[in-house]
Amino acid sequence: MDQLVDRTIAALRAEHDVLAGLTRTLTDEQLARTSGAADWTVAQALSHLGSGAEIGRAPILRAAGETVAVEDNQTIWARWDSSSPRAQAEGFLEHNSRWLETVEALTPEQRSSLTVDLGFLPEPVPLVTALGMRLSEVANHSWDVRVALDPDAGVADGSAAVLLELLAGPVGFMLSFLAKPAELANPVSVAVPGGGLVIDDAVTVVSHLEAPSATFDGPAEAFIRLLSGRLKAPYDKGVRVEGSVTLDELRRVFPGF
Repeated sequence: MDQLVDRTIAALRAEHDVLAGLTRTLTDEQLARTSGAADWTVAQALSHLGSGAEIGRAPILRAAGETVAVEDNQTIWARWDSSSPRAQAEGFLEHNSRWLETVEALTPEQRSSLTVDLGFLPEPVPLVTALGMRLSEVANHSWDVRVALDPDAGVADGSAAVLLELLAGPVGFMLSFLAKPAELANPVSVAVPGGGLVIDDAVTVVSHLEAPSATFDGPAEAFIRLLSGRLKAPYDKGVRVEGSVTLDELRRVFPGF
C-alpha cells in the first residue's frame, strides 16, 4: 500500500506538471472555450481543480498534526466563481502547487499511517483513499481542459494505470456514486485493460476475470473515461465492446459527472 501511495503522488505530480505547463500558455480565447465537461469552460474546469486543492489541503495538514484555519467551502467556492477566467487559471497554478507540495513533503511514516477527515464521508479515510479520489478528479478534469485544445487527448497513461489499481482497491466505493447498474437488465463481466469490470447489483472493478462475458477493446485511459462519462463521440474513436453488452449500454451505466 505504501508503494501505491507513492505512485499516486507521482501521478499527481505528473498531471500537475503537464497541466500547469499548458495553463501558462492559454490565451483568453482558449480559457473561454467549452471544456470536455460541457457545462464548464476551460477556466471553470481549472477553477474547480484549484478550489478543490484549496479546500482539500487543510484536511491533510490537520491529519499531519498542524492547526489550520480556513474559510468554509461555500465562501471559497463563491470567491472562485466570481473570479475572472485569468484569475481562475492563475489560482489553479498557485493552489494545486501548494496542495502537491504538502503531500510530497509527507514522511514515509505519515504516508503509511495518516487518516484524513475529508468532511463529506462518514469517517476519516486512509491517506491513499484521499489521494486516489484526488487523482480521479485531477486526471478527468485535466482531460476536460486538454481536449478543448486537442480532440485526440486522452487521460495520462500513468494516471490510468494507477487509477485502475485504486478502483480495484481503496477507492472502489466511488463506483457506487458513479454508476447506475440498474440500467442493465442482466449481470455482465467485462474484460478491460489490466483487469475487469463486474456489473450486477453493484459495480466493481477487479484485477482479474476468469471468464468475462464481454471485452472492452480500447486503451486503459478510455476505460477510465468511460467510468467518468467521458467516453462519448467524438472522443471514442477506435473503442469497441464485444460480447454480452454494448458500449452504448455501458455508457448508460456511467452517465458521468
